[in-house]
Amino acid sequence: MSQKEAPAVDPARAWREFCARLAEAGDIVLAPDVPDDPLIRAEGFRYLSRLTRLGLEQYLEASDPDFPFFYQLSHETAKIGADNPDNVYWNAAIRGDCDYRITGRRGSMFYFSIVANAMRYHIDGSAHATGQLLDTEIEFGPDGELEIIASCTPQPRNWLRLEPDASVIVLRQSALDRASERGGEFHIERIGGPAQPAALTAGRLAGGLANAAQFVKGIAGTFANWTRLFREHPNTFPAIDQAMFQKGGGAKDIYYAHAYWRIAPDEAWVIEVTPPECYYWNFQLDNWWMESFDYRFRQITVNKRSARLEPDGSVRIVCAARDPGAGNWIDTCGHREGTALLRWAGATEHPLPRARIVKLASL
Repeated sequence: MSQKEAPAVDPARAWREFCARLAEAGDIVLAPDVPDDPLIRAEGFRYLSRLTRLGLEQYLEASDPDFPFFYQLSHETAKIGADNPDNVYWNAAIRGDCDYRITGRRGSMFYFSIVANAMRYHIDGSAHATGQLLDTEIEFGPDGELEIIASCTPQPRNWLRLEPDASVIVLRQSALDRASERGGEFHIERIGGPAQPAALTAGRLAGGLANAAQFVKGIAGTFANWTRLFREHPNTFPAIDQAMFQKGGGAKDIYYAHAYWRIAPDEAWVIEVTPPECYYWNFQLDNWWMESFDYRFRQITVNKRSARLEPDGSVRIVCAARDPGAGNWIDTCGHREGTALLRWAGATEHPLPRARIVKLASL
């Protein structure tokens, strides 16, 4: 073999290494400081299976930046980092040194934004925003039509700024009433790209499998460490540097107040706060792995529109195993501990809630 010839990639070996790395990710679930609770352990391994599904989608099926399409990296049955039950997320793989055209029509969801990120989840668990367009910065057509150009080169209108290392575009829509609001439809294409996709190679397969496995370990490890951080101040909302959440892909116009909760079956976690002026806020209850509870079937979230306010304008949220008939009840879904998140979006003030544990029978 000459010096210029690369060794052949063995797909079978790549597959075995992928499976071995997934097995190693199980150590995150079995770490000694993870609660030895059958429900938390079961959800942990389901979490790894969900991340595997998402990783394969991102790094194999949707990895060609010459022929991108929008896919969901977080949705009802596969969740990352305190996913918002009010949101619909769409991702598309890109190359920062290429130009892209995004077309479509805005739906009826009240909020829309699009961000270009250099996704480094499979390397260091980060997502660096290279450019962003918020709803109010976009020129829409009379029926909600849009056309956005994503490129390194400035454009006269609807320009999404890219940097050479940008690797993904994330489109976020938010609903105040998910039952009645509908998301939009969007399409992305590379400008000046090839006419047909290249055939799959053993090298591309091996690289995709390797990145997907590292994605699973990186995501699971990153957010397990976040949970450990929140656990240092249980049942409270500590002030945390927002740069940490923005590194993980959080929006810059949202303040994230995370918490760790732990209650007995006969207790309730009562949260009280006066919402500031903002275009959106929500509270949600999540499991140990920072997955939102199943909002399709359980009452696990409340937002600016759905919340019942107290006469003084404050909001009272009661997290408990059953509805006490007081405040805004959030179902703990058979869990005794986990994480939670309160978002203030577009606010100039970011009050941290008062939180306390009380007996459920006292409410």
